[in-house]
Amino acid sequence: MKPPPFTYHAPRDLPAALRTLAEVGGKVLAGGQSLIPMLNMRLAAPGHVVDINRVAGLDGIEVSRAGVTVGALARHADVERAGAHPLLTRALKLVAHPAIRNRGTVVGSLVHADPAAELPAVLAVLGGHVRVARWDGGRVAFREIPAEEFFVGPMESAVGPGELAVSAFFPAPAEGSGAAFHEVSRRHGDYALAGACAVVTVAGGRVAGARVACIGVGGGPVVVDLPGGDLPGGDLAGGDLAGGDLDGSEDWSAAAARVREAAEPDDDIHASAAYRRHLVGVLAERALRDAAREGAAARGA
Repeated sequence: MKPPPFTYHAPRDLPAALRTLAEVGGKVLAGGQSLIPMLNMRLAAPGHVVDINRVAGLDGIEVSRAGVTVGALARHADVERAGAHPLLTRALKLVAHPAIRNRGTVVGSLVHADPAAELPAVLAVLGGHVRVARWDGGRVAFREIPAEEFFVGPMESAVGPGELAVSAFFPAPAEGSGAAFHEVSRRHGDYALAGACAVVTVAGGRVAGARVACIGVGGGPVVVDLPGGDLPGGDLAGGDLAGGDLDGSEDWSAAAARVREAAEPDDDIHASAAYRRHLVGVLAERALRDAAREGAAARGA
């Protein structure tokens, strides 16, 4: 298969890239692991492709106490090897295969906004943001889009015409927090039938808060914030964890029920909506239990 004809642009700095996008629009090529197949299958037919791989300064991975900032050209494999963020690192191990991770970019995956992709869920559950740039009256202008506004719908992000996503920020876990990511796919590396990542904060031997983001069961990441009544123990102040001695027997069934209620899966050739709804509840319960155990261990360390 061959792509439809297009005009190729290869700017060498950010202002040139933004001027090109402002003038001609088109698609941005970074890792190309989503764009190239779409072109070859004629699912996209842009008149222009803007290759940003020669733009300096977009491949950084910056670590601070607040979190990790990943540049638009940082490859999955490089971010995974950096190991700078525990949940992000775990999610990247689930993304496709090594050949894909060697070229694919973290920011590109976010902008692609596939409902079954792992990285949008990580950004959403952490409450991160994406920084975008545009050419505005002879200068480069930036804006930050929070995760809850970034994923507009299936394969659609809030990056506007003429804009370029230049980085993504993944906040560091709070003190005493644990995280986990579980998914089920037909084969390792395939898109997940369903998946769930969870962040749980433990304080004083109790669950102080929990949040889940699910994939494969909606038009984008399905985020569920869990109130005290859905946490182990059941009271509004959070759930008892027997002084922090987690043995894996905590009852997260109320939380799993909330996740199933929030899910909006569809039937397709791979699985029924009913199966996906059941599966995401099981995975969310498993992720919450593992995240709580990790949070308690971190608090006790």
